[in-house]
Formats: sequence, C-alpha cells, structure tokens
Amino acid sequence: MGRGQWARRMTVAAAIAVMAAPGALAETLADTFVQAYRSSPLLEQQRLLLQVEDDDVAIAVSALRPTVNGSFSLDKTYVSTDLGEQTTRNAALGLVLDYTLVDAGQRSFRIGAAKEGVLAARYRLLQTEQEVLLNAVEAYLNLRLALLTVDVRESNARLLGEQLRASRDRFDVGEVTRTDVAIAEARLASARSLLAAARGTVDIQREVYRAAVGALPTGVLAAPPSAPDLPPDVERAQALALQVHPLITAGQHDIVGLKLLADAAEADRLPTLDLQGQVNYARPDQTQARIGLQGTVPIYNGGRLSALNRQAITRAAAAQADLNQTARSITEGVGRAYAGLAIARAQIVATREGVRSARLAFEGFQEEALLGARTTLDVLDAEQELLDARVAQLEAETDAQLAGYQVLASVGLLTTDHLGLSVQRYDPTEYYRAVSNAPFVSPSERGGRLDNVLRRFGRN
Repeated sequence: MGRGQWARRMTVAAAIAVMAAPGALAETLADTFVQAYRSSPLLEQQRLLLQVEDDDVAIAVSALRPTVNGSFSLDKTYVSTDLGEQTTRNAALGLVLDYTLVDAGQRSFRIGAAKEGVLAARYRLLQTEQEVLLNAVEAYLNLRLALLTVDVRESNARLLGEQLRASRDRFDVGEVTRTDVAIAEARLASARSLLAAARGTVDIQREVYRAAVGALPTGVLAAPPSAPDLPPDVERAQALALQVHPLITAGQHDIVGLKLLADAAEADRLPTLDLQGQVNYARPDQTQARIGLQGTVPIYNGGRLSALNRQAITRAAAAQADLNQTARSITEGVGRAYAGLAIARAQIVATREGVRSARLAFEGFQEEALLGARTTLDVLDAEQELLDARVAQLEAETDAQLAGYQVLASVGLLTTDHLGLSVQRYDPTEYYRAVSNAPFVSPSERGGRLDNVLRRFGRN
C-alpha cells in the first residue's frame, strides 16, 4: 500500500471514528448553515453588486441638484512686430452654476427606476442565499451518507473475512469443497473493492463540503433535525411560491423600473429649462457675473428619441415575458420537488421493509447452511442482498431529508430568517444609508402597489 493510499484510509478512518465516538463534539446542520452563510464568496459578490445598485440611486438623486464647476486659466502672450515686442500675461478664475429647473419629470422617473433596481437586487441576494444554503445541506447530507456507507461496507468486509476463515476451517476438516472457499474469497475481494470505492467517495464529498461550506467539519456530523414544515400539498405550495419567491418579487421590481425608464425616455422628448450662472475674475481687476435661464425644446433629432422610447417600452414588455417564464419555471420546480419528496418517502418505506426481509432471509440461510440445506453461495448471496438493502435505506433516508429542503427552496423559504438561524444577518440598507443622504429606499409609486401585496404575506 502506498503512502497516499494509507493517508487517505487513515483520514476516512479518523472521520468514522469521530462519528462513532460517544463524546465527540457534534456538528449540526444548523452549524453548517451558519458557516456557509458567513463564508460564502457568492454571497459576498452579490452584496457588492447590490452596493453598485445603491450607488445608482445616489447618482440618479445627484441629477436633481445643481452642479458647480470651477475654472482657472493662466496664459502668456508674446507678440513681435516692426514697432517692437510686447508680452501680455492673463489670469482668470471662474465659477459656473448649472441647475435644471424643469425636465418634464425625467429625473424623478430615473430615480424611481434606480430604487426599483435596488429592491430587485435585494431579492436576488435572497435567492443567492437560498442557493448557498441548499448547497450546504446537500454537502452535509451527502458527506454523512458517504461516512455511513463506509461504516456499512467495513462491517460487511469484517463479516466476510470471518466467513472466509470459517470456510477454510471447514475445508480443512472436509465439510466443504475448495469451490466454497474460492467463492468466499471472491466475495471478500469484491467487498474490499467496494469499501475502497466508498472511502474514495468520502474523500470526494469532503472536498464538496469544503467548497460549499468553506471549511471541513470539526466533529461528528449529527443526524439532521426533523423535516422542515412545508405547505400541506403541492397546489398550495405553488400558489405560495408565486407570492413570495425572491425571483418573482425581483422580476416585478424589474418591470416597474423598466416602465419608469420608458416614462423617462418619453419625458426626454419634452422641453427643459435650466438656470445658469457664471462668475469670472480676471487680472488685473476685472469681475464679470452672469445669470440667466436657458430653455431647450427638442425639434428634430433624426428619430433618436423616439427609438429610445420604443426600445425602453419593448424592454419592459420583454421583462414581463421573462417574469411569466420565471413563474412557470418556479411552479414546475415546486411540483418536481414535491414529486421527489413523495418518491423518497415511498422508497424509505420500501427499503425498510427490504432490510427487514433481507435480514430474516440471511439469518434463515445461515441456520439452514449449518444443517446442510444451503450452500456457501446461498449464504453469501443473502448477505449481499442484506448489504444492498441497508445501503439503499441510507440513500432513501438521505434523499428524503434533502428533498424536504429542496421543496423549501423551490417555494422561496430556504433563508436564514425562515430557518431561524443564529447568525448576524447582512443588512442590505446599511451601505445605502452610508452613500446617499436621500430618503430610505422605498418603491416608486407603481412599486408601492407591489409592496401592499407583499405585506399581506409578511414580506416587506
């Protein structure tokens, strides 16, 4: 055995020993959720992208305020003529004020659209949170399944080793043939091969866990808690998902924002009125000040503004179609998740019955073999069926546990708030308050109607 193989085997053995130790520190599924939430690069990325949206609001609000620019000039002029040479030096300072008084509301429309973009980004952050937590629970359950499978296969290999020794002893006294011994040796070799594969699966699942959670577990992986509370049937779950799923809400805010941008594009075709002021000071002692109003009326622009307006309206319509498709996908996902849960639960019942029957058959074959009514091959076949049944039961139980959380995620409720995790939750409004002195982000007038719907379901 090479050093690499030995090290991997010791790592798996140590992990299983930790699981079996009665006093080992347990790592719960809640601990895994918390660690994944705290360390996820995906969540960090989405939080930074949300801050980009926050700054879009600040940029849009700045358009409501005047702009003041300073100017400075210093030049030296040298002139040479037949009459002589002359050098002139000039210096000037100036301030320029520009403030839009009337713009047909296009700036306000764009501020509203930016706010809707912030709200949509917050719900997409919530969807990313769901994805991170679902990956964490899947990694947790699969690693635990892999460790339990190794335990089962090690137990089977030990039992086959004992049976091989017994077959050899019986061969020595003439009770069985060399064929019986060869069959026992073949089965033990197969069991060791499957055990090696199971240990390799543990290595793989440990790395999957590390990638999903950010660190390897520090103790025994405790049995997961009871299944989360779910809507009683698929129809009510689908209806709830269409009301509270983060992607649905984000899409609704996207549509409102795009409609506001279409209104802004329409307002760009209307007159504007600007207040302009300028103060200049030039050496030696010359001061000039000017203030006035300047109006602009678009008359002909080659169809550009009309095209931009049509483009904005089309984008809003495309976003509505995308939301309709998202709703279909979410509805289908909820139905698929419930079907998977029903299948897994049915498989648990079937595999438990299979384990019970296979155990009875194996024990019966052992007794009959002692009386000469069964061959060694019959006993080994019965033992293999028992092993397969035990592994199938572990897989069915893991599938059912994971399916419950998949249902929760498909509805849109696999979040730190809904799970009640003890973790400091990210405040999506903190950065916004830091970068803008505008009022707290609230939906536009159109988006307010959406919030009224959400409040009825406890989602602000």
